Amino acid sequence: MEDTYQYAWIIPFVPLPVPIAIGLGLLLVPSATKNIRRIWAFPSVLLLSLVMIFSADLSIRQINGSPMYQYVVSWTINNDFSLDFGHLIDPLTSIMLILITTVGIMVLIYSDNYMSHDRGYLRFFAYMSFFNASMLGLVTSSNLIQIYIFWELVGMCSYLLIGFWFTRPLAASACQKAFVTNRVGDFGLFLGILGLYWITGSFEFRDLFEITNNLVDNNETSSLFLILCAFLLFVGTVAKSAQFPLHVWLPDAMEGPTPISALIHAATMVAAGIFLVARLFPLFTAIPSIMNIISLVGIITILLGATLALSQRDIKRSLAYSTMSQLGYIMLALGMGSYRAALFHLITHAYSKALLFLGSGSIIHSMETIVGYSPDKSQNMALMGGLTKYVPITKTSFLLGTLSLCGIPPLACFWSKDEILNDSWLYSPIFAIIACFTAGLTAFYMFRMYLLTFEGHLNVNFQNYSGKKNNAFYSISIWGKRGPELLKNICIFSTMNNKEKASFLSKKACPIDGNGVRDMRRPFIINNFANKKISTYPYESDNTMLLPLLLLVLFILFVGFIGIPFGYEESDILSRWLTPSINFLHSNSNSSFDWYEFLINAIFSVSIASLGIFIASTLYGPAYSYFHNFNLINLFVKRGPRRIICDPIINGIYNWSYNRGYIDVFYAKTLTRGIRGLAELTYFFDKQVIDGITNGIGLSNFFVAEIIKYIGGGRISSYIFFYLFYVSIFLLIFFSL
Repeated sequence: MEDTYQYAWIIPFVPLPVPIAIGLGLLLVPSATKNIRRIWAFPSVLLLSLVMIFSADLSIRQINGSPMYQYVVSWTINNDFSLDFGHLIDPLTSIMLILITTVGIMVLIYSDNYMSHDRGYLRFFAYMSFFNASMLGLVTSSNLIQIYIFWELVGMCSYLLIGFWFTRPLAASACQKAFVTNRVGDFGLFLGILGLYWITGSFEFRDLFEITNNLVDNNETSSLFLILCAFLLFVGTVAKSAQFPLHVWLPDAMEGPTPISALIHAATMVAAGIFLVARLFPLFTAIPSIMNIISLVGIITILLGATLALSQRDIKRSLAYSTMSQLGYIMLALGMGSYRAALFHLITHAYSKALLFLGSGSIIHSMETIVGYSPDKSQNMALMGGLTKYVPITKTSFLLGTLSLCGIPPLACFWSKDEILNDSWLYSPIFAIIACFTAGLTAFYMFRMYLLTFEGHLNVNFQNYSGKKNNAFYSISIWGKRGPELLKNICIFSTMNNKEKASFLSKKACPIDGNGVRDMRRPFIINNFANKKISTYPYESDNTMLLPLLLLVLFILFVGFIGIPFGYEESDILSRWLTPSINFLHSNSNSSFDWYEFLINAIFSVSIASLGIFIASTLYGPAYSYFHNFNLINLFVKRGPRRIICDPIINGIYNWSYNRGYIDVFYAKTLTRGIRGLAELTYFFDKQVIDGITNGIGLSNFFVAEIIKYIGGGRISSYIFFYLFYVSIFLLIFFSL
């Protein structure tokens, strides 16, 4: 067993051969590397699958009660300072390894088809493999310095992947915004690490926890300074996990390819902040004020993320705010001390949100194939509706992911979110009310998204959209060049009237059967340069994109059962998985589980979610056309003083949500404008004062030299006269004083 643990250091290095080989291939034999570019998906998936198998073995050992294992090697030793690098295998590490590898494999398989049209395909897989290696190194790190190194590597990969299509101004701006926002958190994390080393003299987790607890118990250190160091560590988590007020980068990060959103911004990178809080949980529990701050930030993020998702039109931005809100639930659970519930929801949310993001990518992929649909249109839910008959598999998987996130049993998120809601009532009734209210909002905005996309009352006629004149066609890839034949066909089709279109379709697109009759049911297909199809209505994604969706559906159907207790609270798989950590945190392992209380709480939480689903179905569902005169808004604000009171409230909520709570505007007018003003003031001071003094001295020397030039005439007698004259004046002044 020990030999297996010793070889765990190789885990972060397993995915690295792919980016190294791609880089060397593009440098040495670029043509050959590009010609066989689709081959690189196979080694990426294969290597990460090997890591997954190894991680599964480590997890099984942890479930069966194997102790935690730490292996370190001294990197440098200088007097009293020693820097060690190594790996730590414990339940938290094994959970994160399983999440990273399983979701990563799904995303890599999905990306092979999703990015096949893009000329940046090789660069994409190089970035993805390097990101996976960095994330694996982060979760297996044995000390804070090692975590910080991989923390920065993860941030660098996030910057590169968000700005993958960097020629798009929005993508370039988004990656810069993510970089700057995360630098704020990373600087706080760095200061916190240095402060803790100053107090404890160690970077190792076990030493940090033991020394800090002893110092706190014996009151041998400044409590204010210790709180400050712990808070700075938490600032790094706030930025990385998109918690208020450093959440502003996450919605803009959706400018990257959709597989990036599924992997980095739903399941892994944003979970790195959660992982750090969970890793430092024994440290934070020794400082109650920090635990209160963590729970406060979590509850604010829960409510803020849910309200900002209410009226978003971009399907990926809406999911991004949902991610922000759900991470707030996990942060709230950690702040309350519910370690098990937090990690449970981390698992269930990761798989559910990965499914939803990949499902949204399938939708976007289908919408982008419509003639005349630009990328901004393909993500706008207001231009969707009625997609069920075109993408039934995507619709079913998206619906299951939506139900899971809403907390509908027996899907995954029901078990974990319900546990957090139950614990919140014991911690703070106010927090519990906000969390339960937000659960209803989650059900509302998630079903609003589903209904607008698949069942919505808009029922967009795709042929009308594709048939508008002067509609420009945007390639899905910013690297690809539009084929002349494709552009010719699109331009011809987009300028036709309806009669000409029908004739064109019948002649060009519809095959003739044995009876000489054209099959008008077949969509109009134009083959382009990138093996993509352009049609007058969406179609289902290819099998390599649907396979990860179906596998993730299995995860959300069954992963919740690992946390179901049978008899005692610690008899479920998750609790046995976390046994070493739970024992370290002095949890009670013999408390019985009350099924009656669980059912009462479950009925309450499901009722809240059902109410949110009902309201969303009334306002956005297929029944809208029949009940639009009787929906909830008209019922209360149809006429009279009630309308005068409620209309501004409804409009205010909508504007608040659609404009992101005006937080970005506030940052732009205060921080951005303030920093720009400070930069302009500094530039003015440097230009006019610093350079002015230097230039003034040089200019004065020039004038003095000019004057001296005219005084000097070449006569020695004149020089002696002036010399004696100045000496006489000096002596006169000297003797007079």
